[in-house]
Amino acid sequence: MTRKNMSWSSDFSGAHPFLLKPAGKDYLWGGSRLKDDFSKEIDLTPLAETWECSTHPDGPSMVYSGVYTGRLLSEVLKEHPEYMGTHPKADGGLPILIKFIDARQDLSVQVHPDDDYAREHEHGSLGKTEMWYVLDAAKDAKLIYGFYQDISREKLKKSLEDGTIERYLQKVKIQKDDLFYIEPGTVHAIGAGTLIAEIQESSNLTYRMYDYGRVDKDGQPRKLHIPQALQVASRKGSRTPRQPMRVLKYRKGCATELLCRCKYFQVERQLINTERCREMADFQTDSNSFQVLLCINGCGTIFGEGEMLHFFKGDCIFVPADSIPLKLHGRAQFLKVSC
Repeated sequence: MTRKNMSWSSDFSGAHPFLLKPAGKDYLWGGSRLKDDFSKEIDLTPLAETWECSTHPDGPSMVYSGVYTGRLLSEVLKEHPEYMGTHPKADGGLPILIKFIDARQDLSVQVHPDDDYAREHEHGSLGKTEMWYVLDAAKDAKLIYGFYQDISREKLKKSLEDGTIERYLQKVKIQKDDLFYIEPGTVHAIGAGTLIAEIQESSNLTYRMYDYGRVDKDGQPRKLHIPQALQVASRKGSRTPRQPMRVLKYRKGCATELLCRCKYFQVERQLINTERCREMADFQTDSNSFQVLLCINGCGTIFGEGEMLHFFKGDCIFVPADSIPLKLHGRAQFLKVSC
């Protein structure tokens, strides 16, 4: 796909948006949809995840347009901390991490710690609160969300040892456009046939509890973290998660709905359609927070100060805090993330 006039000139003033290039992960449960559906040019097979907006050392994203092209996002933000706004930073970097996930097979049953546990036991790392937005799902796709009923520590430990854990796990049928908020301590897993956008704390802490007896590329059983998981997992029965009521708010050329708001991030779905109107959708960040636009469908152009940035399905755009006034044109859907 050809990109022209895709970035601001080198003599710009003020905070301008720029494209990001993700890091890729080839976990064994991944597929090819991130390449097929989102044109990700990453030489990994399978391609399970792309870390679209990340300053985490395990998968840093790079700037893909403008004067910072080819540089790590973490380097740019270290030089320009004002781009992140006034929100607390994660060790000098972004407090969030944004991913695409293609689950061709079931993911392992896992759990994440909270911030307090992670700081004490994982060298000061952040915990992991996350939100999933289902971009697509097979007809019979499901996810695991907690337990059907309370389970004792002893029973949970035994079920992990003898491989009977699945009988206690709550399985939830999912469909496109569903969203799920996963708090630390919630035992969970993404099911096969699911394409997801994930917004989370900037952390790579996952305690794998159960992995269906799978082996890695070297034929070795995948590592489990049962002692840690038993310490942080909530053993209370979970209510079947219900989809929250969502309300679209309209203005000319744009509609927005709130998906999730927590102390770590806010996520909105934004629909842009200016093809039939002469005006463009106005857009600008304030000094409080950067914003990230993850394009999940369509394409268009961002205009500002006489320059332009073209975007396409699958692109991730970083808009620094206190940006120049911007205008959006095209027909597209975004997940808009801020802190």
